[in-house]
Amino acid sequence: MEIRQIPLRGDRLTMHPDDVAAHCDENTIMVVATLGQTFTGLFEDVAGIARALDDLHAGGGPDIPLHVDAASGGFLAPFTAPDLVWDFRLPRVKSINASGHKTGLAPLGAGWAVWRENDDLPQELIFNVDYLGGSMATFNLNFSRPGGQVITQYYDFIRLGRTGYTRVQEAIYRVARRLADGLSTFGPFELVHDGDPARGIAAVSWRLVGSPGYNLYDLSDRLRTRGWLIAAYPLPADREGETVMRAVIRHGFTHDMVDLLLADIRRSVDQLGRHPLSVSLTRAEAGGFTHDATPVVPDQPQD
Repeated sequence: MEIRQIPLRGDRLTMHPDDVAAHCDENTIMVVATLGQTFTGLFEDVAGIARALDDLHAGGGPDIPLHVDAASGGFLAPFTAPDLVWDFRLPRVKSINASGHKTGLAPLGAGWAVWRENDDLPQELIFNVDYLGGSMATFNLNFSRPGGQVITQYYDFIRLGRTGYTRVQEAIYRVARRLADGLSTFGPFELVHDGDPARGIAAVSWRLVGSPGYNLYDLSDRLRTRGWLIAAYPLPADREGETVMRAVIRHGFTHDMVDLLLADIRRSVDQLGRHPLSVSLTRAEAGGFTHDATPVVPDQPQD
């Protein structure tokens, strides 16, 4: 399988619909749009990508299904940005995955994959077992597993409902906006994502402006000494030379805790400014995760 990563051209920070068709051909099995990128928290333009694939098919090109990776945003957008069209309201979207344990309030290990219709789930992924005397279809990667996460998620659905989930998710967005507002008042920062629920997940991301004498890896390392794990990431192709910092707001993170974080960021920025570094940390030294699509399995067996 060949993974084709659409590069970030110009000042773009997400996959742009205009770039989709050029990376598709008759062998393309799907296009994946992300509702909540790892490195910035931004939503990709799922509706625009769907239109691009519709236009490609209408012009005689292949009929390519669209999958939405909503691991981060799938339990946020329906409640905080209900008018944002990214789901099965788009006929081109055939499948969606969402993480129940990230923002769905379920315990670790709860994840969901949903197909529009039975025919959209390839039969090659399904196998039948007669585990307890009757035939049962399954497409799980493994079989025996605890059911506590599913039960807890079901309980949350019943207890909270749409109104309760909306209230809970709006609360973490308010905290994210407080962090963004605070960051805009100091430091050589430019906000990439300000916690707007129509643009991304409950997170804030930013980059450095100018040459302050340190980089975001240095700031991340300094914050770690204060107990904050806030990652700095290199952007994917074609903007690998740029770095962003991203803070994800989890449930239970309060306005008071944001104020503590802002105080430590301000303190770290002041310290880095007063004590210039002779050599800044590199990506390898900082241990930042890279977001490229380089296969980890070689094409040919190695001797």
